[in-house]
Amino acid sequence: MSPPAAWADLPFFAARWPALRDAIKADPRQILPPERQRFAALDACPPDRTRVVILGQDPYPTPGHAHGLAFSVEPDVRPLPRSLTNIFKELQDDQGAIPPNGDLRFWASQGVLLLNTCLTVPAGEANAHAKLGWTHLTTDVLARLSDRPRAFILWGKPAQGFDKHITRSDHLILRSAHPSPLSARRGFFGSRPFSQVNDWLKARGDTPINWTTPT
Repeated sequence: MSPPAAWADLPFFAARWPALRDAIKADPRQILPPERQRFAALDACPPDRTRVVILGQDPYPTPGHAHGLAFSVEPDVRPLPRSLTNIFKELQDDQGAIPPNGDLRFWASQGVLLLNTCLTVPAGEANAHAKLGWTHLTTDVLARLSDRPRAFILWGKPAQGFDKHITRSDHLILRSAHPSPLSARRGFFGSRPFSQVNDWLKARGDTPINWTTPT
């Protein structure tokens, strides 16, 4: 599993990646997503193409769901994970439509970095790799992306805990409750993040994100 070329100069890859990679290889459990997909979010969004960052936690622990992009699932997954179901409920209220399935790679192709703060998980054991060291990659990515104005969507307190690594004052930073069933009604529903991002992009003369319709 090689570092994504556009991000390979981040300090994480020289200082911490070798030990973390070895720890994952030594774990006898089934690790998700498959190795070739673990940097899929970074592969899809090099720094110069990233316009929006949505920060998740760790991959879905159900085999066949996670494919390397936060909140996204393979297109044949039914039913959708509950957090993604709630995201789509808010998207319907905010934009009047939702995608045909849970595959959000078309967001990534428009410059939306769907980044988990932990990029691996043992099957069936959510958060079991949360302290493995992936957070150092998250902090490096956010520091790199602070170089020019971008939109950051931070859902839940764990994601919001990384906001100190987003420097400059001209970003759009949206904070709300996480879309999980445990917290969505505490401020996620009604937060309208998708229209807020698009309004900000349009005000800057940038193209809005098509959140609903793969092309």
